[in-house]
Amino acid sequence: MSDTQDNTIVSAAIYPPIGVCRVGNSPDAYYIGPEVTEPPVQDPGFYRDDVGRLKREAARFRIYGLNSAGQAVAELTSDTADITWQVELANQKASWYEFQLAQDIPEAAQAAPSVKRNIAVADRSTLTIAPSAKTVSTPGHLGQGTKFDDGSCFGIPVYLGELHTDDEGRLIVLGGHGKAGSQDNSPAITFANNEGWYDDTSDGPVSARVTYQGQSLEVSPGWVICAPPNYGPQIKSVRTMWDLMRDTAVTANMLDRPEKPSFQNDIRPIFERMTELQWVNAGFAAAFGHDGPFDFASTAWLERLNDATLTGQETRRVLFNNFREFARDSKSPVPWPWLYGDAMNVPPADTPRQHTTLSDLQMAFLSDWVRGNFIADYDPQACPPQNIEDVPLAEQPDMLTRAAMDFCLADAFHPGCEMTWPMRQAGMYQSAFRLKARVGVEPDFGQELTPIWNAPGGPVNGGQSAGSITRWMAVPWQTDTASCRSGYSKAYDPYVPTFWPARVPNEVVSSEAYAVITDTAQSMEARMAAFKQRADWLEPLGLKMPYQHQINHMIHHFDEMGVVEPQLGPRDTDAFPAVIQVSDQPESKVMLMAGQTDGAEEHSDLSMIDKLRRLPHAGG
Repeated sequence: MSDTQDNTIVSAAIYPPIGVCRVGNSPDAYYIGPEVTEPPVQDPGFYRDDVGRLKREAARFRIYGLNSAGQAVAELTSDTADITWQVELANQKASWYEFQLAQDIPEAAQAAPSVKRNIAVADRSTLTIAPSAKTVSTPGHLGQGTKFDDGSCFGIPVYLGELHTDDEGRLIVLGGHGKAGSQDNSPAITFANNEGWYDDTSDGPVSARVTYQGQSLEVSPGWVICAPPNYGPQIKSVRTMWDLMRDTAVTANMLDRPEKPSFQNDIRPIFERMTELQWVNAGFAAAFGHDGPFDFASTAWLERLNDATLTGQETRRVLFNNFREFARDSKSPVPWPWLYGDAMNVPPADTPRQHTTLSDLQMAFLSDWVRGNFIADYDPQACPPQNIEDVPLAEQPDMLTRAAMDFCLADAFHPGCEMTWPMRQAGMYQSAFRLKARVGVEPDFGQELTPIWNAPGGPVNGGQSAGSITRWMAVPWQTDTASCRSGYSKAYDPYVPTFWPARVPNEVVSSEAYAVITDTAQSMEARMAAFKQRADWLEPLGLKMPYQHQINHMIHHFDEMGVVEPQLGPRDTDAFPAVIQVSDQPESKVMLMAGQTDGAEEHSDLSMIDKLRRLPHAGG
């Protein structure tokens, strides 16, 4: 048998199979989203334009030529192939069904039925923002993209984004500017189902016609999701969308399960991400942060966790037992990770899904880890690739796939940040990580979705069309983002559990605190006090104001919220981390950690908002 790889290209595929772009209110400035799993740290201010508006995050797509075994053997660019891209974008939120609860969990039967939004509107076509499909093929014309500006909602024109290509003919997709509105200028009143409202998030299929060496190639298509901003661009949650999709693919036999988990790639991220959350949540900072009892980013901890011997087994077992198991832990808030779940309710419902857990595959990897059945490959000197060009070509497709999904959340689907609960259903996919497109026109599913969501030919199993991924999300997205807090039950803890801190922070190191931390003229006591303080990230919303004021302020001023960016720690002492993630928002009231809630009692009471009351009979 020959070891020579077959380099004959017989087909092609678009990568990433699902790309992510994000809204921003800067008119022209944008940046390319992550293309590697550990992207380089950008200089402070990178995510804003010259006057402080949020840049849009663009999704970039590439085409790889594949051999008969499906292996990538070359990237196809405008230098080597004739490429014409086509993209459809749509926003179906106003014409879709209300979010009540994730419909694939038992608790959905206790929630209100999911009926159509804007149910009184007879002409449903006026509710879907559906601009015509756009094509682009000329490389290098970054300033002359094709705009998705011919769609409307309630008769109001809504721009959803535009297309460009880079100098090599790769596709660049930009989404909307974060604009949302109502047909009659009425205020938003709730977190997810605001009647008469629209926003400019979207999604849709990405396809390409490719001619290579005179032959037309079959090209596996992709998809693009336009999501809300990423306010923590270097932070990942404990269970990412890639983790969830990988679990779904393995369970459905679309992807092989590794014989043994790798510590470096499968185990280490679980622990290290809990420590990363110290920069966006005060509870995680106290337990998992710098010099905390579970500072899993420290070399000492990582070396212990990488120990596969019997000597280290009891440490591994004790740590594993801290992670939530639904059958054992019920609705207790104590087990890790300290994140709300799909059936979160105040007061808590009698369900284990009050809080979240890791994916089944992650838990299986941890179980292997406890037994010592893992590859102990921790390398403190490892330097992950900073650019996709640094990755071997054959590995680039998988890297692009993971990089895009690693920065999307799979925490509480309540409803979620970028995507929600259908993404864990195998019927959504034609293959691992690649969505299945609907053939033909989607039927009308009736006034109520609840009974038929998983029927053959239904909205999950029947294939997807433009706008059918983001339609499950809140309308507008800003009202949900402004409603996602932490520590709703102060009797347990003022900071945990929390919703989505990796994308929507809770408590942060302010720029003013960072100035004190790095000021060598200050006393060490003052510097340490500044480090342990956290500012309330939500303060720009006016936390003493009524809830309705807060969510409407977010709609119109989402760029006021801080972006949490890595900055160098002090170099005169090792008392602080080498890198400190700092919010760029102006100083607000400082909230102390360790259970102190200075000023928190003055915040408006949110215990009765709709987001927390999905199960009306919870708590007796």
